[in-house]
Amino acid sequence: MSYKTTNPALSEKTFRDFTPSTTHMTLEGTATKAAGLLAMTFAAAAASWVFGISLGICMISVLVAFVVALVVIFNPRSAPYLSPVYAVLEGVALGGVSAIYEANYPGIVTNAVGLTFGVFATMLFLYRTRMIQATENFKLGVVSATGAVALLYIVDLGLMFFGIRVPFIHEGGFWGIAFSLFVVGLAALNLVMDFDFIETGVERQAPKYMEWYSAFGLLVTLVWLYLELLRLLSKMKK
Repeated sequence: MSYKTTNPALSEKTFRDFTPSTTHMTLEGTATKAAGLLAMTFAAAAASWVFGISLGICMISVLVAFVVALVVIFNPRSAPYLSPVYAVLEGVALGGVSAIYEANYPGIVTNAVGLTFGVFATMLFLYRTRMIQATENFKLGVVSATGAVALLYIVDLGLMFFGIRVPFIHEGGFWGIAFSLFVVGLAALNLVMDFDFIETGVERQAPKYMEWYSAFGLLVTLVWLYLELLRLLSKMKK
């Protein structure tokens, strides 16, 4: 059975290096690990917010988190040890970024957090009731669209060094809001891909450490969704 996902942490190749284990991955175990990682992220974000972590430290946290994420992706067995590190680093960065948004748009963080969990609950319900199914065509469409958005963000980052920005990514107005709505929807659909990956891992009796790995991958998507919701809400307030 083939498996496609745009989340680099959750892909078919992660199932190729192990055989079914007697102590295997479960949905309950994965949910517990995911809740733990979210709690760590929230705690680190709260501390970052309260102590007023500088933007420079936030950027360093993002870079180190990226390196840690790469290590986990290429070595899933490290997930039980490095996923908490990633969660804390992301929390520090999110706390700083959220504080900046909140200073400019009071109340935006509460709304973004609420919407993030609302979208998560909605997509989980739609997936569990099979109202949305991760078919091969669905996966292909989400993979292609997410890859295109990622490429656009990379181009925008490169242009930034020349003082050029892609307008609809950062500005408000009809096209800016429409683009952000599209990306938020895409992030939500990636949650379906993540749910499908987790279910596949349970069915294949993946080793216990894959609970941490799957929870890590889910956190990656949730962080992306939250940041895109912050961007969308800020555009709607401009």
